[in-house]
Amino acid sequence: MSGLSIQELLGEKEAGLDLEILAGESGLGKFINSPRIQKPGLALAGYTTNLHPDRIQVLGSTELSYLAHLPPEKAEENLAQICTLDISCFIITKGQTAPESLIGHAERAGIPLLRTHHQSSTFISQITKFLEERLLPSTTVHGVLVDVLGVGVLLMGKSGIGKSECALDLVLKGHRLVADDVVKVRLKLPAVLFGEGVDLLHYHMEIRGLGIINIKHLFGVAAIRERKKIDLAVELVEWEDGRQYDRLGLEDESYTLLGIGIPLLRIPVRQGRNVTTIVEVAARNQLLKEMGYHSAIEFQDRLEKRMAETAHLHAHTIIGDNLE
Repeated sequence: MSGLSIQELLGEKEAGLDLEILAGESGLGKFINSPRIQKPGLALAGYTTNLHPDRIQVLGSTELSYLAHLPPEKAEENLAQICTLDISCFIITKGQTAPESLIGHAERAGIPLLRTHHQSSTFISQITKFLEERLLPSTTVHGVLVDVLGVGVLLMGKSGIGKSECALDLVLKGHRLVADDVVKVRLKLPAVLFGEGVDLLHYHMEIRGLGIINIKHLFGVAAIRERKKIDLAVELVEWEDGRQYDRLGLEDESYTLLGIGIPLLRIPVRQGRNVTTIVEVAARNQLLKEMGYHSAIEFQDRLEKRMAETAHLHAHTIIGDNLE
């Protein structure tokens, strides 16, 4: 699980957290490693046993009201005790004014003290969802991710095999590019993989002999997607004479990413093979499989049934001839 710094959290705009810093700027380099949130009500009363310093501590109206009703000496003592625990950060909700004592302790301890205008319940829901997504495991894959008929197809293969050219051809057929060259893959619970492009390469594609092109500018916003669930991995491999390739589609393979297996197809590439069409048909076939229809298995069942019927007729003929 990767961490998220308080500086990154403070700079996050798309999630609508609306955060501002009130104190403790020296602690902006601290990291959040848990998506769970805590409201430190008991800790403000002096019981810090079950306080989790690695979690964001949310202070709403109840917490600040209780702090205000404590004798000043007791409030100072309890805040000092909490701030010795290296809290990741405090966040005050509803745009409330932070107590001077809290500002002072947070500044001296280097604990970021942030504020949002959101209600506590709304903010906790928003930031929990945001952290669950950002803190889940992620990795990068060398390949191209394309949305083909709603199926997220991850094209892989060694450099120069033709992944980008295949993806470009798919875009020309009306499908959508998600990422080229570097695909950032995130795990979303319980067992779903999502791919997206890295910031620098978004919407761009490298075509040897042509250079870097911008798919969004060339083909419009309908030709791109920000992110897509990965449903199928396709590895492009060089054709080898004499090598046996799967001709029936009965050999189900999988490709493992972040501990999750996704269906894998190996497509041999050689002159004269229309790889783009094969990938498109593979996506259509994957849709059928997800609906419970497996063409290869159905063909095998029909073949075995036909062989059994033929064997039965042949045996009946032999027995009948002997009886005569």
